[in-house]
Amino acid sequence: VGIAVYPRDGADADQLMRNADVAMYVVKESGRNGGRVFAPSMNAEFTRRLELEQDLRHAVERGELVLHFQPRVAERGRRLVGAEALVRWHHPVQGLLGPTAFVELAEESGQIFALSDWVLERSCAQLAVWHALGHRDLRVSVNLAPVEFARSDLVERVLAPLRRHGLPGRALEVEITETSLLQDQPEVADKLRRLRALGIDVAIDDFGTRYSSLNYLRRLPVSTLKIDQSFVHDLTAERPTAPIVHAILGIARGFGLHVVAEGVETEHQRQALAELGCDEMQGFLFGRPGPAGDVLGGRGA
Repeated sequence: VGIAVYPRDGADADQLMRNADVAMYVVKESGRNGGRVFAPSMNAEFTRRLELEQDLRHAVERGELVLHFQPRVAERGRRLVGAEALVRWHHPVQGLLGPTAFVELAEESGQIFALSDWVLERSCAQLAVWHALGHRDLRVSVNLAPVEFARSDLVERVLAPLRRHGLPGRALEVEITETSLLQDQPEVADKLRRLRALGIDVAIDDFGTRYSSLNYLRRLPVSTLKIDQSFVHDLTAERPTAPIVHAILGIARGFGLHVVAEGVETEHQRQALAELGCDEMQGFLFGRPGPAGDVLGGRGA
């Protein structure tokens, strides 16, 4: 909620609405779920946001976006099985920006579709290179924003880069949040089923941190649960079987789902997850997000 008060914050309705809008965006930038009263200092922040939005509109055509990849490993952390694609922005003034700095802005401004298309295309292109080098079992996972499920051509957009680069559906996994599953269920379910029919896996990212429901695990064609790193961090030498991690793994087994643990940073966490039967892991212990060449230890492209 953004608040502007007459006459201090505006002499007419238009000015009051503009300033209330500025205050609202400040709340969004601060993590949402709150309210702020407009202050003149907020104008500088709002101007910065507008400038960032304008810069983002040209980021693709200027070649400022870049993909980093974080390895995923299996067999108790010993075998590379793929990587998650993570977009970065080489901003001409602010330097290298992570997704938290601009992805939400892309969603709000309607630029997320072009951004997502770029990520899908570049991810498949890189995966085709890895396959050509002989690593044909590697897979890549990409994130889809909840708003993308409103597009009628979502499945075609995901499939097109796979076909262009001669990749099978099983080479790609799409990661969605639980928020995506709270939208129009029949429409979302239909798109998920079509993706799964093409061999594309569907993973629920950050499972357990939003609106977890065993009902949608029963009804929807998801294939993978990703344990959020906040739960993985609870795995320590003193607490080798954190209850939430243990529960998620039990739920996954009951539904026949694959499990990936995110944010694995220590040998204690790796060992605990391996003993609990976690299928795959990713995190700084195995490799930080970086250029494609880092995934294969310098042998990539």
